[in-house]
Amino acid sequence: MRVIIQRVSSASVVVDGEIVGSCGPGLLLLVGVHRDDDSTGLMKVADKVTNMRIFNDAEGKMNLSLLDLPESERGILAVSNFTVYGNAEKSRRPSFSESAGHEKASELFAQFVSVLKETGIPVGTGVFGADMQVSLVNDGPVTLVLDVPTA
Repeated sequence: MRVIIQRVSSASVVVDGEIVGSCGPGLLLLVGVHRDDDSTGLMKVADKVTNMRIFNDAEGKMNLSLLDLPESERGILAVSNFTVYGNAEKSRRPSFSESAGHEKASELFAQFVSVLKETGIPVGTGVFGADMQVSLVNDGPVTLVLDVPTA
């Protein structure tokens, strides 16, 4: 699984002109499922995301995780995104052969969101497979790429 993690002041996703998911301060996650992924490592990925120390403490140092923040200042917007596995090394048109197929990716993404919700952090999502417009205010900016094989 590959997760692009962005620390945000706010983020939202719109489908067909309507906001379907949002978060205030917290994390925007662009989540790609690899063709070899399975559900065995989803808890590991969720643990890394929610415990990653990328929020500033009182001294301005990145020492706090999402779980360390007050409840009113933490949220997640998770958006499925098969293109994070795009590979354009060999041509100008990216190949997405490393991405899981629709059915597998949809199932694993839903399981991942379920695991995230078990942490007690509010989690919004987009609509799997839909044409989505994602808006965000990147805080910092802080953007990280997390690659964790789940197979």
